[in-house]
Amino acid sequence: MPCPVVHFEIGCRDRDKSASFYAHLFDWQMTPGDMATQIQTDPGNPVTGHIVALGHEPFHYTNFYVEVSDLAAYLAKAAALGGSTLIPPIPLPNGDSFAWLSDPDGNTVGLLQRAKP
Repeated sequence: MPCPVVHFEIGCRDRDKSASFYAHLFDWQMTPGDMATQIQTDPGNPVTGHIVALGHEPFHYTNFYVEVSDLAAYLAKAAALGGSTLIPPIPLPNGDSFAWLSDPDGNTVGLLQRAKP
């Protein structure tokens, strides 16, 4: 099963300032929400993103998300390959779940498991 990159996230201290920067720099469409600003980079491209200000560390980061069929299995596989779990699986309001792992060099990678139909 392929594991495509399906989403990206930009962490910041000031969500409005960051959204304005990326909107003006790349002409990305921004849609502010309660917790995050959604990003559409290209109407024909299904890869979307969001900008979020967590209010705590990490204040600034970029992360990409890979869609996988089983978060626990991929976190275990990452650990066997020298990685580690940073954030264990967390359910999202839409039924999807996500997790973060660290690769052997310390890079953060997000995993996304879609809700089962």
